[in-house]
Amino acid sequence: MSTEFQDVHLAEVKPLVEKDEAITRLLPDFDVQEQDVETLHGSVHVTMYGTPKGNRPAILTYHDIGLNHKTCFNPLFNFEDMQEITHHFAVCHVDAPGQHDGAASFPAGYMYPSMDQLAEMLPGILKQFGLKSVIGMGTGAGAYILTRFALNNPEMVEGLVLININPCAEGWMDWAATKISGWAHALPDMVISHLFGKEEIHNNHDMIHTYRQHIVNDMNQTNLHLFVNSYNSRRDLEIERPVPGINVVTLQCPSLLVVGDSSPAVDAVVECNSKLDPTKTTLLKMADCGGLPQVSQPAKLAEAFKYFIQGMGYMPSASMTRLMRSRTASGSSTTSLDGQRSRSHTGEGTRSRSHTGEGARSRSHTGDGSRNRTHTDTRIELTPNSASNAEQPSPKSMEVSC
Repeated sequence: MSTEFQDVHLAEVKPLVEKDEAITRLLPDFDVQEQDVETLHGSVHVTMYGTPKGNRPAILTYHDIGLNHKTCFNPLFNFEDMQEITHHFAVCHVDAPGQHDGAASFPAGYMYPSMDQLAEMLPGILKQFGLKSVIGMGTGAGAYILTRFALNNPEMVEGLVLININPCAEGWMDWAATKISGWAHALPDMVISHLFGKEEIHNNHDMIHTYRQHIVNDMNQTNLHLFVNSYNSRRDLEIERPVPGINVVTLQCPSLLVVGDSSPAVDAVVECNSKLDPTKTTLLKMADCGGLPQVSQPAKLAEAFKYFIQGMGYMPSASMTRLMRSRTASGSSTTSLDGQRSRSHTGEGTRSRSHTGEGARSRSHTGDGSRNRTHTDTRIELTPNSASNAEQPSPKSMEVSC
């Protein structure tokens, strides 16, 4: 059994970026459409992988500042356990205006779209590709844009995976700090400090070097500066946790909030979680992970994403991930390195889930039909902030760790 666990460990932490160009390379397994789409607020570069499957939603991604869809999401979508998901869903990657590879500089005086306007571009993109609905996956600025899009067009969004979401406008002190740091540091340094935590910057030199080189050599600096200013000028999302009998602004779709435990966005994500419907929201806090969990921990995120999709009623017969198969094959379906666990969750309607760090845990998934599964995980603890937890007197988030 120890040999099996060693195999799991090696598979989980294997390096994803062996060369700098690896973060921009996508495995050529699907038909690709790449085009500039004209929208209400200008042209935007869009890349579609695969073909929409009937009435099934597509996965719509939106990247953070300093990145484009390749450097933000290719490490995740290249990961082998993610391939099973992409065989069931088309993937639509959106690059913010002027952020894609080889983008020309905008002319002098160009008014870059606001965060709200970037969200207003998305319905036109869906129409262009014949998409009726999507499951959004966004990071940082992209998570904010997709959230705004979902608030404005709830009928188009079936679910959201929001990495490092910050629902608040930049405060005066933050604005002043940004301006002052802008005088003393280059734009790449500012972006790196946004994407990665201090611990990660000091310890993970290879990854930081890779992304710094991308920002310096591959990104159009003028266009990047405009995108950064747009994000720093965002307004508050003004979402509120639902209260019976009171109409409030909140997300209507299931949402999975993701953050690394050493990410600079931890406090912002917890704040966002406190403002969303606890029966539709799950907070996933990833241990040993920094600002880009989709890059540093793709195995865990792919597994969590699969459960999220199954909870929405899709892929009910999907196989267990490679990590899960390895552990169940070790001779016990109820024992992991963290002890015995069991979980249960349903994706539609009220969800309840109990967990202890080292105790028993069970989980059942419901989707297109009923499905039950007993297994051990890769130390992922998907903890819903369910209102059914009567013992929780306050709306404070129950921390998710993995």
